[in-house]
Amino acid sequence: MLDEVLRLCAAAGVTPEVASDAGQARRSWSAAPCIVVDASHASSLAGSTDRRDGVVIVSAGPVESGDWENAVAIGAEGVVVLPDDEAVVVETLSASTEAGTRDGPVLCVVGGTGGSGASTLAVGLAMTVVRGGQGAMLVDADPIGRGLDLMVGAEEIRGVRWHDLASTQGRVNGASLRQVLPQSAGLSVLSYGSSDPEEISAESMRSVLAAGRRSHDAVIVDLPRYVDDAATEALMRASSTVLLVPAEISAIASAQRVLARLHTVCANLHLVVRRPSPSGLSSDTVASTMALPLAASVRTDRRVAEFVDHGIGPLTRGRMSFGRACSNVLAATGVLDRVAT
Repeated sequence: MLDEVLRLCAAAGVTPEVASDAGQARRSWSAAPCIVVDASHASSLAGSTDRRDGVVIVSAGPVESGDWENAVAIGAEGVVVLPDDEAVVVETLSASTEAGTRDGPVLCVVGGTGGSGASTLAVGLAMTVVRGGQGAMLVDADPIGRGLDLMVGAEEIRGVRWHDLASTQGRVNGASLRQVLPQSAGLSVLSYGSSDPEEISAESMRSVLAAGRRSHDAVIVDLPRYVDDAATEALMRASSTVLLVPAEISAIASAQRVLARLHTVCANLHLVVRRPSPSGLSSDTVASTMALPLAASVRTDRRVAEFVDHGIGPLTRGRMSFGRACSNVLAATGVLDRVAT
């Protein structure tokens, strides 16, 4: 396996550092731009390293269920079988050498129930990043959602939509993607547009997110409550995932079913509670019931809905409670720290 990987490193034009055991691998775990792990050693890293991007697990035989569990635990981009899938490894190695890589974090937003306001929160988080002077990419991954381009007034702006990228595979140039996406108030928006929703493949989502991370300081993804292939791909790439739950008994019951699916594909989950509660439930009570760390509480604000209806997005000025909540979410999930650096 080592000979095989060294050959692929030569093909990608990179010089590898070989770690012969888990201890040596951990010393370079955070600093290395890309890591290739033999499947037989992945379990020794799963419980002793942080999840990170740019990791791929390689196997010489059929992929076992335990290999996928290890991949999720360490944040690996996938498990590939060599030599059949060697192109994936070469692509990952090559991407690690791209000059000026931002390596921006990916933050996924999921609603615990229909109408919870997850799309509004996703837009608010992206606009908060932009308000801080950084570049953000907002990805609409819910084909039957509200339409993020409408929410930020970008529906008439020329640029690439999902139907232009639905069949995309392989490496996408990050700078080129940023140039062709519709821009609204400094925010890059990838949405479905007015055409019929396209089925987005996991490969397309992988390529788009990788390009977005290289060209933006943060990527915010609005996901549907059902976990399809594209959503699974986004969740596996995410540095953090936020679940938005209204403080209502029925909403909590629905969100628990959504959470059960999320737990199978992502590890770093946080809760955002929408208030007020008709039955007087506190945010801490909801967090305790969901067994998730509370990132923020969001109060229903009529002004936010008005701004969205007018296509100018949910304004996130610091004096508005919604703006403070968005800042709290970015801080609690660690996205704010990664954007700042």
